[in-house]
Amino acid sequence: MKPTLIQFIKKHFAFCKLAFLIFALQSFTCQSQQNMITPAYLKKGDTIAIVATARKNIDDNLKPILDLIHSWGLEAVVGTTIGLDFNQLAGTDEQRAADFQHQLDNPNIKAIWCVRGGYGTVRMIDLLDFTKFRQNPKWIIGFSDVTVLHNHLNTMGYKSIHGIMPVTVARATPAAISSMKSALFGEPLAYSIGPDKMNRFGKATGELVGGNLSILYSLLGSPSAIDCKDKILFIEDLDEYLYHIDRMMINLRRNGCIENLKGIIVGGMTKMKDNEVPWGKNAVEIVDDVTKKYNIPVIFNFPAGHIQDNRALIMGNTISINVNETGSTVTFQK
Repeated sequence: MKPTLIQFIKKHFAFCKLAFLIFALQSFTCQSQQNMITPAYLKKGDTIAIVATARKNIDDNLKPILDLIHSWGLEAVVGTTIGLDFNQLAGTDEQRAADFQHQLDNPNIKAIWCVRGGYGTVRMIDLLDFTKFRQNPKWIIGFSDVTVLHNHLNTMGYKSIHGIMPVTVARATPAAISSMKSALFGEPLAYSIGPDKMNRFGKATGELVGGNLSILYSLLGSPSAIDCKDKILFIEDLDEYLYHIDRMMINLRRNGCIENLKGIIVGGMTKMKDNEVPWGKNAVEIVDDVTKKYNIPVIFNFPAGHIQDNRALIMGNTISINVNETGSTVTFQK
């Protein structure tokens, strides 16, 4: 029995509605992935909490960071993990998570500044509840082991700040300190650096992701792993064997990350180690070797990482990079 004209119209109208719904959902998902949420920029009178998510800081002097925060017209709260001693860590996983959770949930805290890196943030990340953070987003600040938080927040759709930490303020350059203030207060953020013989020329615009290479590598396969599609990847590292750097970069190539990137920014590769039988390439040469077949711009020797001139980077922010014979520019879009 042939369908009537009315049955035919109803059938195809239902199909069109379903197709439109699928298209709308796909568009919404795509838009949601692109529009990262920016926490409120700080203003005078706001309060920053200082907490430990990883290594203990028994002997660290917090006076420089407290003086800096106050000089910016802000208030500071020192978390309960500062001074705790649990082997290498600043308290147990539960203690560190509880302190961080308290600052996440407190609406009076406008930013959380991780006191130092080391290791341990990944041990507490799954103990955190970001429900109230979603209702009241705030800036999470730090680098090194704090890469765990940067990448986890990125998967949630929130921006964060990679830069100096309380224990590094005393030896940070004025430019590094100034860049952190600019990032926190919503001032224009852009960098112009000189040429480097390893640079690969080109232009690109994309969302900035990444952080410490070792941490990025350790997060692969976890809920905190980053999506490299159409991103600009920043990497830096400290105190690693050169063959470890090669292994981690090869992994990023094999898992499809590098081929999906729009560009790469390489920060400090500091205090690298070699074996008795040399690897044959330094860290920068390893990165160049693994990425050279991809037609994307690469900035080497960018001032960020385990160095004194550790410039602030807003992770999750859209940036534009331009690399040519005169140098490189990195511009953060508002």
